[in-house]
Amino acid sequence: MSESTQSTTGADAVDEAIAQGLDLDGSPIPVNKLDLYTTVMAQEEGRQRSGVQNTMRSRIVRIGAKHFAQSDLNQMLLDAEFVPLKEKEIAFYYGGR
Repeated sequence: MSESTQSTTGADAVDEAIAQGLDLDGSPIPVNKLDLYTTVMAQEEGRQRSGVQNTMRSRIVRIGAKHFAQSDLNQMLLDAEFVPLKEKEIAFYYGGR
């Protein structure tokens, strides 16, 4: 994708931009920041996973907290038969509101 047609929406927009070494506004990402990101992501790639459903829940909570009220997100988790929001998640994601 060229700079002028690069999407700034969707789940893959940031990953695509990082792969190109360009921020979403088209400006170059400094090499030192890309290097650190690459180093940390390489470590993450080698980490043993605890299961797909645990990862799904973590992503739902992390991203959902940006878009849904605490009570709504908690109910959605329960409706999908996930563990409800934990106290530490509530404090972290909703404590400052």
